Amino acid sequence: MDKVTELKNKGNQSLNENNFPEAIAAYTEAIGLDGQNHVLYSNRSAAYAKASQFELALQDAEKTIEINSSWPKGYSRKGAALTSLGRFKEGHDAYEEGLKYDPTNAALIQGKQENKMAHIQSLMKDGNMNFEELLSQAQRTYQPPPPQKAKQEPKEPPKPAEPMYEDLSEEDQKKFDAKKAKEAGNAAYKKKDFENALLNYNKALEFDPTDITFHNNIAAVYFEQKEFEKCIKECEKAIDVGRENRADFKLIAKAFSRIGNVHRKQNNWTQAKVFYEKAMSEHRTPEVKTLLSEVEKKIKEEELKAYIDPSKAEEEKEVGNQFFKKGDYSNAVKHYSEAIKRNPEDPKLYSNRAACYTKLAAFDLGLKDCETCIKLDSTFIKGYIRKGKILQGMQQPSKASAAYQKALEIDCNNSEAIEGYRQSSMAYQSNPKEVLHNAMADPEIQQILKDPAMRLILDQMQNDPNALRDHLQNPEISGKITKLIEAGIISIH
Repeated sequence: MDKVTELKNKGNQSLNENNFPEAIAAYTEAIGLDGQNHVLYSNRSAAYAKASQFELALQDAEKTIEINSSWPKGYSRKGAALTSLGRFKEGHDAYEEGLKYDPTNAALIQGKQENKMAHIQSLMKDGNMNFEELLSQAQRTYQPPPPQKAKQEPKEPPKPAEPMYEDLSEEDQKKFDAKKAKEAGNAAYKKKDFENALLNYNKALEFDPTDITFHNNIAAVYFEQKEFEKCIKECEKAIDVGRENRADFKLIAKAFSRIGNVHRKQNNWTQAKVFYEKAMSEHRTPEVKTLLSEVEKKIKEEELKAYIDPSKAEEEKEVGNQFFKKGDYSNAVKHYSEAIKRNPEDPKLYSNRAACYTKLAAFDLGLKDCETCIKLDSTFIKGYIRKGKILQGMQQPSKASAAYQKALEIDCNNSEAIEGYRQSSMAYQSNPKEVLHNAMADPEIQQILKDPAMRLILDQMQNDPNALRDHLQNPEISGKITKLIEAGIISIH
């Protein structure tokens, strides 16, 4: 985040907290760095108004309008300051002027009404007129002049003849030539004839060096040609020319955004973020906001990659093992978690943490670690055994039995898997009603059994056992049937 944006955000926070002196100080420092930023003057005007320094609020409002005369909020600030100073007619005129640019602006409409009521209240203090007379006088004060009777115009009035080129002033001739050269450049650019586009944009710049658009267009050509250093330099020129000649903030934002695009192309995510934020401080658009979100995501990914260090992961794992042996499972989890951050692709780390979670009876977290462990290495037998133990702790013997069975497929002689399978099978056989009850409480099982298509398939399997083979060819149906088998809802012989 650049310094101006940082100061503006600080001022906004102070203003929200009603700390007006601090807000004014922050905005003033920001203005010292960027004296042509209309938003800063507008914000400081609001802060001055809150602090009852209405003359200063008025000065900043007028400066806001001077920099960006088509921005409605500048007129809203001016109208509010004038109303507070008791200059009601001038305040009314300021609101009217702002409504020319945005006729539906709620702040301007409300401010205009508040100005009118403030005027009435001011008149009431004199005590010479009743409320109806005061209201009538206020309405006359703000009554627009009667519309003049429209003259009968011909349906298609003749267009005034455009002045001949020879009749134009020297300055207007240059602007005309610049426009023609830009149009020729645009036509060439659309055809991807970048050499001619560049030639014409530079010609336009010779005719009118004060127009930021030509610099932006030249930068666009350099970007397409992958001349990234030239593109950045041209964008910097565009920003300087735009600031000097009070160009539309959208055009300045475009130059900042294009510099951001260059850095994004070069995978320089941090610099891309800086320039997208600068673009957003000039003019916010959904496109730039999306690009900013993308580079912020990339920055986080790079930070995570930079943090990966298998040797440090091993050190953390050893510390975790020591705590585990002492029975300090909370601290063991802490070090195993740090080890996972350092090496997120090592399945053993998830297995170790799952063992801690089992000891802490945090079965849901342990089960999640087992699933991750198995996903990383489907042949890691310890992952299935840990999963089986957790499922036993969760009173789900049929699912536990399925986990141990997976372990035995990898090593049929594993004593831990054999014993776990035996215990879970016995628990299932000794109390099948309880197993069924627990399974039916599982939301995932409920969802499968509510599915009309699955109910039809289950009915078909009862009547025709051979139908199972066909249904198992469909991965989605196969997955649901496997879950029902693991839950003990159905059995296959």
